Amino acid sequence: MRLRLNLKQIRLIIFIIALVLLAGGIGYRLGGQGLTINFGGPRRISIDRTGPVDKSLDFSLFWTAWDRVFASYLDKNVLQPQAMIYGAIRGMVNSLDDPYTVFLSPDENKEAKGSLNGTFEGVGIQLGYLDEQLAVIAPLAGMPAEKAGVKAGDLILKIDDKETIDMSLPEAVNLIRGPEGTKIRLTLIHQGEMEPYEVSIVRETIVVPSIEIEFVDGGCLPKGSCLLAHLKLMRFGDRTNEEWDQAVGNILEKPDVKGIILDLRNNPGGYLSGSVFITSEFLKSGVVVLQEAASGHQETYSVNRAGRLLNQPLAVLVNQGSASASEIVAGALQESNRAQVVGEKTFGKGTIQEAEDLPGGSGLHITTARWLLPSGKSIDKQGITPNNQLADDPETEIDEQLQKAIELLVD
Repeated sequence: MRLRLNLKQIRLIIFIIALVLLAGGIGYRLGGQGLTINFGGPRRISIDRTGPVDKSLDFSLFWTAWDRVFASYLDKNVLQPQAMIYGAIRGMVNSLDDPYTVFLSPDENKEAKGSLNGTFEGVGIQLGYLDEQLAVIAPLAGMPAEKAGVKAGDLILKIDDKETIDMSLPEAVNLIRGPEGTKIRLTLIHQGEMEPYEVSIVRETIVVPSIEIEFVDGGCLPKGSCLLAHLKLMRFGDRTNEEWDQAVGNILEKPDVKGIILDLRNNPGGYLSGSVFITSEFLKSGVVVLQEAASGHQETYSVNRAGRLLNQPLAVLVNQGSASASEIVAGALQESNRAQVVGEKTFGKGTIQEAEDLPGGSGLHITTARWLLPSGKSIDKQGITPNNQLADDPETEIDEQLQKAIELLVD
């Protein structure tokens, strides 16, 4: 029996997968025409050779190749029917040339769900593609990859000694993750540079909070100070809304807070529903995002709750590692003139994947739609251009982007 998420929840899921995007389903059934395979073990796999519904498709070539392999391959001990079926599904989905439409084996599906829960073992990077090359969407703050000098937008050329050309996200994630304390060697190249660099990183258990908050002295009064709340939103995951409510409660307990800095730098995204929830905190009403299906039909997601931070001056920080749901938030707040956006052009990930559990624990993430800003503008591969474009200088101890946001709020 096919397991499905609640349809509304499914349609509200976005992935960068990141780290959480790991390729496809078959539009026909693989099952038994009396064929049973058993190579010395107790497990028997029955396969139905019923053809596709579309009678114009001749599926006999697949079964001819399948039979020839099982009849003629030298080492019968390495023939694993289940793994071969998974490989066939991956090949079908890979033919779509969409790195975000992916089939997940049971282990990969479990890992993807664990990523949105915020706990896994690895080096702390979110993965995606830039010009069809495996790339770092964002290194997670304080995690091993960031400490080793990995930056948002870095292209990943090799994982250990394996080249990443045509490598799928599931394979890349599987190679990079591993037990705590083990090492992984990455060969990367910074954007705009010609020479690659190599880092050896020790894996750790990665526990990723959604929210961090600190209060910054804006120095905006002749005597004394005024307080600004610096809200760092790292991801849109399972615990984000709960952690966000706690952070906003802390702000409201301080009546002298005069402005908010919403920091979406290196936020690779997550649930679309989370982006609507966060944006609704700052807007009284209006459209947050439009979802456009392949048919051209558009579904509108608007402010859906009473926000508590509607009147405080607001600045939003973004960079190349801001993707997906974080781009929705920044774009909606920018287009509504609610906030000044500061930083660098964002990643540009604007397609939507539905996630479905398949029989046996495997899963399918399939691109079904794109999202558009309230103006109708697509962000996919374009990103969001800040009102105040400013790069952070890694050679200085000053966070230039944060300082610019402070200036905008206290002027």
